[in-house]
Amino acid sequence: MAEELKLFRTWSSPFALRVIHALKIKGLEYETIFEDLSSKSASLLQYNPVNKKVPVLVHNEKPVCESLVILEYIDETWKQCPLLPRDPYEKAEARFWAKFGDEKLLSSIWNVLITQGKQLEEATAEAVQNLKLIEEQLKEKKFFGGETIGYLDIAFGWTVNLISILEEIIDQKLVDEEKLPLLSAWMQNFSDDPVIKDCWPPRDKMIAKYQAMREPYLKKVVSQ
Repeated sequence: MAEELKLFRTWSSPFALRVIHALKIKGLEYETIFEDLSSKSASLLQYNPVNKKVPVLVHNEKPVCESLVILEYIDETWKQCPLLPRDPYEKAEARFWAKFGDEKLLSSIWNVLITQGKQLEEATAEAVQNLKLIEEQLKEKKFFGGETIGYLDIAFGWTVNLISILEEIIDQKLVDEEKLPLLSAWMQNFSDDPVIKDCWPPRDKMIAKYQAMREPYLKKVVSQ
C-alpha cells in the first residue's frame, strides 16, 4: 500500500512549517492543502474536530494534530534521519524545551510585537531573558540536536523567521550577535540549511501580516 500523506496548513503558520521541515528532512512526499481559517473546510473540521486548527497531518486517512505531536509521530513512523535523541534523558530535555518555547518564549515574543513605550521595554527584557535560556542549550553545539538538525531545532525554527520580521517591524534588535552569539550563529546555520531555506513563506507578505496584526493593539493603547 502506497503511503498517502496530506498536510492541512495555512501559507504563514509557523507551526505548520515545523511539519514541512520534518517531512523534507525525512525525504517524504506529501500533498499540501491550504486552509482559510476564516472559512474552514469540511475536511479540516472532520480531521480536527476538537481544536479546528492547522496543522493536521493525515497519514493514510488517519489524522494527527498539534505540531509537536506530529513531529514525534513522523519520527516514530519513519526512522531515517532521526529527529529526537535516543537517550531517554536527552529526549525528555528536548520535549521540555520545546514546551518552554511554545508556552513561555512565544508569548514573550508576541508581547514585544503588541506593546510600545515602557511596556515594550519590559516585554523586550522578558523576551531576551527567555532567549538567553534557549542559548544556554547550544553550548558546544552547532544545532540543538548536535551536528544535524533535530526535533528541538525544528521546534524553535519559528524564531529564525518571526524574530527577524519582528525586529524589522519594531526597528529594534532582539538577537544581538554580541549578546547572543550562539543563538545568532544557530539561526544562520538553520536558515542556511538546504532543506530549510526554501521553505520560508514570502517575507514581504509576512511583514504585512504582522504589521496588520499589531495595529489594533497599538490603537487600543493610544485610546486608553
